[in-house]
Amino acid sequence: MLIVETIARIRREHFIKGKTIKEIARDLKVSRNTIRKVLRSGETSFEYERQVQPRPKLGRWASELERLLAANAAKSVREQLTLIRIFEELRGRGYDGGYDAVRRYARRWSKERGQSTAAAYVPLSFAPGEAYQFDWSHEVVLLSGTTVMVKAAHVRLCHSRMLFVRAYPRETQEMVFDAHDRAFALFKGTCTRGIYDNMKTAVETIFVGKGRLYNRRFLQMCSHYLVDPVACTPASGWEKGQVENQVGLVRERFFTPRLAVQEP
Repeated sequence: MLIVETIARIRREHFIKGKTIKEIARDLKVSRNTIRKVLRSGETSFEYERQVQPRPKLGRWASELERLLAANAAKSVREQLTLIRIFEELRGRGYDGGYDAVRRYARRWSKERGQSTAAAYVPLSFAPGEAYQFDWSHEVVLLSGTTVMVKAAHVRLCHSRMLFVRAYPRETQEMVFDAHDRAFALFKGTCTRGIYDNMKTAVETIFVGKGRLYNRRFLQMCSHYLVDPVACTPASGWEKGQVENQVGLVRERFFTPRLAVQEP
């Protein structure tokens, strides 16, 4: 396959210097047919596109993979497995091939059905110890055979990406304090700034811009840990995108399929 530089030189040699195809072929050591293709097409680059993707190991597993993908697509968004989990499931059934083959097949399978699997993230830069992000998520579990909703507290260090997750029965202020206490014990320290959404256990009134009237007990907790609380703009989840991403990651890795536990 010709590189862009060679194509550009062929075009310059012919159209600017007026060299013949024979002369260009002799100087550049390129076949005459290739030079004719470049000059007649008017293209400045050529890309090879494989028409058939060989699947020596995935071949006989293609139907099984399609069944897994179809069953996964039929689930609710909360219950869907990630592609790596589907790959692990296929490996558990005997598939000994690589992940790339599964990924390419799943991408084509999704494209044929009009599904989109792309996601975009805007990375932010934080200094060590500068900030952490806090958020709640609602997860469905089987507790002693009964389907219940639990609240998971998520804390994420913005620089190191170290995470903390703990499940609680409710979102009370006591649960918020306990989550911070256990998270800071795990991190062996805290940060100078905490990034939150406008949860009722922390924010009592939202003013224009970043102005907030914080709950008195919540401010006492922040003062104890020397944390400056910062509340996000309403409906602007990207302002704490790391912990938002953590919520999805934890849900996919630990709560999908539905987690079953026994009540102590």
